[in-house]
Amino acid sequence: MPENSTVTVTVPATTANLGPGFDCIGAALSLYNRFQFSRLEPSATEKLKITVTGKETTKVKTDDSNLAYQAFIKLYGYLNQSPPPVAIHIDMQVPLARGLGSSATAIVGGLVGANELAGKPLSQVEVMQLAIELEGHPDNVVPALLGGCRLAASNAPPQPPLSKGGLREEFPLTDAGITQSPPLSKGGQGGGSWEICDIPWHPNIVPVVAIPDFELSTAEARKVLPADYSKADAIFNAAHLGLLVRALETGNENWLRCALQDKIHQPYRQSLIKGYEAVQQAALNAGAYEMVISGAGPTLLALTDMANAEAVEKAMAAAWMEFGVKAEVRAIGIDTQGAQVSL
Repeated sequence: MPENSTVTVTVPATTANLGPGFDCIGAALSLYNRFQFSRLEPSATEKLKITVTGKETTKVKTDDSNLAYQAFIKLYGYLNQSPPPVAIHIDMQVPLARGLGSSATAIVGGLVGANELAGKPLSQVEVMQLAIELEGHPDNVVPALLGGCRLAASNAPPQPPLSKGGLREEFPLTDAGITQSPPLSKGGQGGGSWEICDIPWHPNIVPVVAIPDFELSTAEARKVLPADYSKADAIFNAAHLGLLVRALETGNENWLRCALQDKIHQPYRQSLIKGYEAVQQAALNAGAYEMVISGAGPTLLALTDMANAEAVEKAMAAAWMEFGVKAEVRAIGIDTQGAQVSL
């Protein structure tokens, strides 16, 4: 297949977990990072050149440890090819370490860009599996690649080896009836798969994101979680996740208010986010159905209807300001396209 010399990949931000959907559900948002990959001449003295514009540019690495570049070379490694010398320009609009899937945008952007430059030898399913392997779990990379709201369930082989805590299994992927049977990398757990289910999102459900001016690393947010959970908590979350899927599809307000409750991660992470309870109460008072932590946080996500979206925005921003936290708060749409390529 012909190889392209320049390709731009636009990847949406994501919000993961949505309350009870810990590590398995995520939705793409209409906020984007863009990654442009341009082949350099083989004779060029520089084999890698990375430039960055947009938000928080000084925090983005511009050497070979850059995550988009790591994903780029991952795909070429899977093809058993040497990566070409490349110039990467990144336009950052998704803030880092805020629970909006910035790392997923880099992983998806790097993989899709490499696949395009290489002449598209891999299917979308294969690219997705590589993304899941790099990220370690599917809840952000799947909607970043496909768009919309997605639920990922592992179709595990009998007696699979468990990772610590049992939270992050890595399996080859099944999507829309297409099964990726063999493992894509050495050490893969063959015989299993992922089932990726799209979740319809009712048009009257409006996400409002409140992005604070402080960071919270995923590693720090995971440290506060217990190693084990009670049967009661597991049953609680299973019931509420099932209800959430129907609530998002129907827009049923009572179901949404109930379904967004969680006992697996949010009760433990709230203490890491200054002013959490006050912002939550302000959002509810202004008409939100409920408020949850976006991903690992600290961004907070309220779901509301169109009539109350503006009031919820203002209330969340004002409540956080009482704690000295400046936050960018805005109603935002659900992205339905996922990663988009332009040549």
